[in-house]
Amino acid sequence: MTELIGVIGAGTMGNGIAQTAANAGFDVVMHDISAEYVERGLANISKSLDRFVKKETMTEDQKSEVLGRITTTTGLEGLKSCSLIVEAATENFEVKKQIFEKLDSLTAADTILSSNTSSISITKIAAVTKRPDKVIGMHFFNPVPLMKLVEVIRGIATS
Repeated sequence: MTELIGVIGAGTMGNGIAQTAANAGFDVVMHDISAEYVERGLANISKSLDRFVKKETMTEDQKSEVLGRITTTTGLEGLKSCSLIVEAATENFEVKKQIFEKLDSLTAADTILSSNTSSISITKIAAVTKRPDKVIGMHFFNPVPLMKLVEVIRGIATS
């Protein structure tokens, strides 16, 4: 069984996280609130991969394989089969609260829910779920495909 990674947000951070996960061999579902946003995110991933092809650190075939591992959705329901979800939406607690409440009800109990937040408490985010032990922070650094660094943050209840 292939592990499926979900990414919420197709902006700069989200598409970078999606690209990095797909480049590592994972199947990825990238979500945003509109088709325009996910299409723009995919276009940015393609441009980023083009730079690797131009530098000859990746072939066209490898680029196609990476893009082939990414699917998109505008509904959170498209993430329900994911084993890990990384939320990279706007830095607004109310937005994140709605996302995490919905994910908590949609996904399997063992799905790990994470946020790319750099300013909102992971404990506060985890508290809106019934699985605070499965909520973490995954703070990626920009540009994600070039920065080989991610800060993993646990909340008070993280297992």
